[in-house]
Amino acid sequence: MSIQEQAVDTGAVIVLTDTAVSKVKELIAQESEENLALRVAVRPGGCSGFSYEMFFDTDVAADDIKSDFGGVSVVVDPSSAPLLKGATLDFKDGLQGAGFSINNPNATRSCGCGQSFS
Repeated sequence: MSIQEQAVDTGAVIVLTDTAVSKVKELIAQESEENLALRVAVRPGGCSGFSYEMFFDTDVAADDIKSDFGGVSVVVDPSSAPLLKGATLDFKDGLQGAGFSINNPNATRSCGCGQSFS
């Protein structure tokens, strides 16, 4: 797994692998909207206490933490940042399915679905 080293903001909260950057670019190209950023957030809920949320967003707040990975803009809100600091977003495509996964060093435990942690 190669981590994208082109972050404009060296204090990036979450980093994207090259594979994740490629997939996000592909998904953005399919959208009909310009200036989309990938928003990664943590919300209360899920079976372990918190759940990850990822979606494309054009509404970037002044206090959002912004990073760029090879032309992909990533934004994280200030309340999610401490829970995502040091995490890596990857994309895997294999026989058992395809999807994004987050490797988060702040998660002390996670559930079987991989979308929830504490």
